[in-house]
Amino acid sequence: MSPYNTTTTSSVSSSPYTKSPWLLPSINLFHQNDIENDAFYSQNGLIGSIVREEGHIYSLAVKGSLLYTGSESKNIRVWKDLKDFTGFKSNSGFVKTIVISGEKIYTGHQDGKIRVWKISKKNPSSYKRVGSLPTFKEYVKSSMNPKNYVEVRRNRNAVKVKHFDAVSTLSLDEEAGLLYSGSWDKTVKVWRISDSKCLESINAHEDAVNSVIAAFGEFVITGAADGIVKMWRRKQDSENKTRHVIDRILLRQENAVTALAVNQSSAVVYAASSDGLVNFWERDLKGGGMCHGGVLRGHKLAVLCLAAAGNLVFSGSADKNICVWKRDESGIHRCLSVLSGHTGPVKCLTVKEEEVNNEGQGQRRKVDQRWIVYTGSLDNSVKVWRVSENAPELKMIQGWALLSHGGTPARDNCSTAGLSPCLPVTSAISGNVNNSNNNNDGYQKRRQLQS
Repeated sequence: MSPYNTTTTSSVSSSPYTKSPWLLPSINLFHQNDIENDAFYSQNGLIGSIVREEGHIYSLAVKGSLLYTGSESKNIRVWKDLKDFTGFKSNSGFVKTIVISGEKIYTGHQDGKIRVWKISKKNPSSYKRVGSLPTFKEYVKSSMNPKNYVEVRRNRNAVKVKHFDAVSTLSLDEEAGLLYSGSWDKTVKVWRISDSKCLESINAHEDAVNSVIAAFGEFVITGAADGIVKMWRRKQDSENKTRHVIDRILLRQENAVTALAVNQSSAVVYAASSDGLVNFWERDLKGGGMCHGGVLRGHKLAVLCLAAAGNLVFSGSADKNICVWKRDESGIHRCLSVLSGHTGPVKCLTVKEEEVNNEGQGQRRKVDQRWIVYTGSLDNSVKVWRVSENAPELKMIQGWALLSHGGTPARDNCSTAGLSPCLPVTSAISGNVNNSNNNNDGYQKRRQLQS
């Protein structure tokens, strides 16, 4: 039985949470100068929900006005303005991951296949499969050479240019023209986008690879169920072939690493794990080193997905919530708000910048950076949120919360940062905060988190 199908039997009325001061009617704790316009609040929060009975939502991608969703139905649905626009079927197992490069859409599947799709120029609602990775020609050519086979299980060999287990993650390096794929077969493969050729197969980890992400130009970061986060450097060998060598190990722990995210502008790497924590590292731009900056403690169950945008970090969890973290100029992270509304674990999320015309709004806020956040869940739904980086600072509420927990969000070279736990502070994007007493005991290290 899946741990995601657990139900709570305790009565809501008997829960001490019903007496929490956070559920009492709110009062205005701020001076009028701090809240310049009540419309600011109405423009942040849940925009809408998408529900289609096609099973759990495993993957999301967004480009312009189009949202792509992958589920266990093997279908990729395309949504426009929160309405069902079109879709296409893969016949290749659950859609575990989706990335978009120009006019091409890459999808990774449960059966180990990577499909390539392209939109029709004549009909924008029609999508056609234009290839697979590896290409049939490359696969046949490689299979004819015994040196291209690797042992995958006892008494079973496979061609190394093809994944033989679920493709769990895809990441693009647009500048280098490369696509990275990570799989439960413990490998990471490097593909050249221009001709779909497999340049390298990396034996990256001792257990399933859950996340891979290209970062900082020449680096690739991988996280796996073996609890290790590795940083790889891309090089050209003597034969001018692309090769990746291990640069450093960022994290080694017992709990599985479930997701990665990178803030490219701030040079910060985030790694989520099955114990509900998010570790982060900051890059020394002068020396090139990576320093552990701290741990974000905001979830009661495993963190299943991450995304970074602007000064914000979003973490989705099996506890059904999304924590919104804000990083300030000094590197301190604070929990800005908790987005709740899903009735199942939050499996995937993606973020895009909202196009807002700020003309005539300069007196209200000089800079009003807003993001549209899409969250997919095992409750078969996608929720769409608007989040602003410039929510009013909640000094009084944070002061009470910090006092009740006997500490402040501190930061030094390798200290813990953020609120512990993620506090249900009220903000422009707040939602109901669940008070589940479930723990991680029901979450296995690998398959249950990846399913």
